Amino acid sequence: MKPIWIVDDDQSIRFVLEKALLREDLPTRSFTNPREVLAALAELSGAGDDEGPQILVSDIRMPGGSGLELLEKVKQKLPGLPVIIMTAYSDLDSAVSAFQGGAFEYLPKPFDLPKAVELIRRAVEESQREEVAEERMAAAPEMLGQAPAMQDVFRAIGRLSQSNVTVMITGESGSGKELVAKALHKHSSRANGPFIAINTAAIPKDLLESELFGHERGAFTGAQTMRRGRFEQAEGGTLFLDEIGDMPFDLQTRLLRVLSDGHFYRVGGHNAIKANPRVIAATHQDLEQRVKEGVFREDLYHRLNVIRLRLPALRERREDVFALTRHFLQQSAKQLGVEPKRISDAALQQLSKFGFPGNVRQLENICHWLTVMAPAQVIESKDLPPEVLGATPETAKSVLPPEAVALPAVPARVASVDQHTPDALLEPLKAAPAPEQISVGHVASPHGWEADLEVEAQALLATGCTDVWDVLSRRFESKLIQAALLNTRGRRIEAAQKLGIGRNTITRKIQELNLE
Repeated sequence: MKPIWIVDDDQSIRFVLEKALLREDLPTRSFTNPREVLAALAELSGAGDDEGPQILVSDIRMPGGSGLELLEKVKQKLPGLPVIIMTAYSDLDSAVSAFQGGAFEYLPKPFDLPKAVELIRRAVEESQREEVAEERMAAAPEMLGQAPAMQDVFRAIGRLSQSNVTVMITGESGSGKELVAKALHKHSSRANGPFIAINTAAIPKDLLESELFGHERGAFTGAQTMRRGRFEQAEGGTLFLDEIGDMPFDLQTRLLRVLSDGHFYRVGGHNAIKANPRVIAATHQDLEQRVKEGVFREDLYHRLNVIRLRLPALRERREDVFALTRHFLQQSAKQLGVEPKRISDAALQQLSKFGFPGNVRQLENICHWLTVMAPAQVIESKDLPPEVLGATPETAKSVLPPEAVALPAVPARVASVDQHTPDALLEPLKAAPAPEQISVGHVASPHGWEADLEVEAQALLATGCTDVWDVLSRRFESKLIQAALLNTRGRRIEAAQKLGIGRNTITRKIQELNLE
């Protein structure tokens, strides 16, 4: 990992932070003034970004330059670098200047060391998430699709490339709505600005307002510092509001006000802030119906529905399954560091007849499953996962509701396993239910997994077992982490982000649960 750069003329501050971060296995590099930092950055300009800092922690008042001036110059060279500003002079002007200059956080001295380390750790995780997002965005190819419905989408993206108009993307879950939003951003005049995405259905109602609009220090319990929301983070770029149909009704009013007059207030704030992001919204729901039901504001619906872009389900563009399958097999092999597998025409034909309730995302997961599980280098029809082999074109469409996206089911018993298959890969299969017990949906029995859990707990309690909590908790956590790692193709940081836990937590759990 790249080091944390610490800039402070006070040797004791540098020493304390260095030792504390070293205990957290975070490398550091220290400087006494801004000139040294700028000189070090100049030396690294030819060495590539990999040698630069992960985080910059800087004092404000130092001999030889101001930390705020350093912030401005560093942001010009490394706009995505999180910068934490420290100062013993906790005045309003310094705080405002720091945040206006793009600082990640403002840390007044004297500070509580564990809280300072926690703040730096949070900045590191944010930095790594941004790196993953940038890597995925840079590596993502142009959208694939020869079907007429997808060609219409491509033409619409082209027409919208020179406009900042608000766009509403509709389509089933897994059909690629965020990919279209990124394409609209990439081909717009705001391409050099940030692309900020937020899933309004994935964040608790009590936190969503702060996530969107930010909060002032002391606005609520735990708000120890001022925090910028997604609207501020997306300034000059694009804000993607995913699953907008699930936004709480009272927050819809605040969103409408921002879209109407371009201003908003942070939680606990009294000063209006100008908002200038382009807003792209997406939903898999029927918003007209939700308006009729009284759970979505009609005026907000019309404000968002300036241009509507409908994404077709994968079953409506079956001719694209061939190209997408080959692309995802190549992509999975590259990520896993193995030779790409080929797929026979017969297997492709059978795969193309599947209903794909999870759309393109489900096809991508199936290809990753095949890269790991198919026994030969050429994938035959018999190698396809159980949900494909057991479904018919007529029934496949109704196996799952549009909003339910399932990962490919993993068979518990494999007829022939390659002798080189690692034991770690086979271990999850031993505990899985038999193929006939696996359904394509989320539920493994008509009673639901909660009922199955209760039955399992009762069985263990009846045996006199005294560590039922630990046994079932370990199994539950193992399945969650395995599912997240499969979904993110082994990327731990992204898996932790999707699970809502920290990077250190998922690393520790993988070790504790012997999932290495």
